[in-house]
Parts: sequence; structure tokens; C-alpha cells
Amino acid sequence: MFIAALALTLGASVQMEAAPAMHVEPAGDLAAAPILARRTEEAIAILEQSRLSKPEDPAVLINLGIAYAHIGREAEARALFAQALSARGSLDLAISSGDVADSRLLARRAIRMLDRGEFRSQLQSASQLTLRD
Repeated sequence: MFIAALALTLGASVQMEAAPAMHVEPAGDLAAAPILARRTEEAIAILEQSRLSKPEDPAVLINLGIAYAHIGREAEARALFAQALSARGSLDLAISSGDVADSRLLARRAIRMLDRGEFRSQLQSASQLTLRD
């Protein structure tokens, strides 16, 4: 499913620089594991902390938007996706599938997912779970 792939700009954030060298950032501050494990509150705490030091990092903004969308905070998610879309430069981001995608493309896809209610449908299916002894 695309959410697993979109979640995530995960793994690592790879920025193409003017020179042929690439800079790879550690994945921990992108909250990949908590998002994929649906530990949303934990992911939000990590990503909000990351955002303090990297307020315009598209990877942080997209993952935080995904985490907010998972708990129904769609207006905040949309604002974060829009901020990632309007960032000064685009980044090539490693996603959980192992592929690399442009940050602006990922932000546009996330906005379309919000528009189609795809995050909402995940909320509904999760809320329909029952627990029995």
C-alpha cells in the first residue's frame, strides 16, 4: 500500500548536492519505526523535536503530516504537506520500499491521499477493531 511507501520518506533523507556526492542523514529523527508500527504519538513527539532543529526539512514535514493524518488531524497534515511542497529545494528521499522519490512528488501524493480520504479510511478500519478475551 502506498502509505507504507510514503511513510515514508523514511529510512534516510538523501539530498543531492551540486557535486556528485550525496549526503545521507540518520533515520532516527524521521520516526520511521514508530510510524510503521502505528505508534503515532511517539512518532509525533520525535518529529516535533526534529522539526525544532530542521523546520524546513521536507522529510520531517512529510512524516509529521502522515502521523497527524493517521490520528485525524487533517488540517495540520495538509499544512505540513503544503510546506514540504513549497520548500526551497526538493530532496530525493529514500522511502520504506527502498526506492528514492522526489520530496515534492511525495508531498503532492500525500495531499491527494488526504483529498481522497485514504488516511481517514485507515482510521475507520482501525477503530472497528474489537478486543476479546
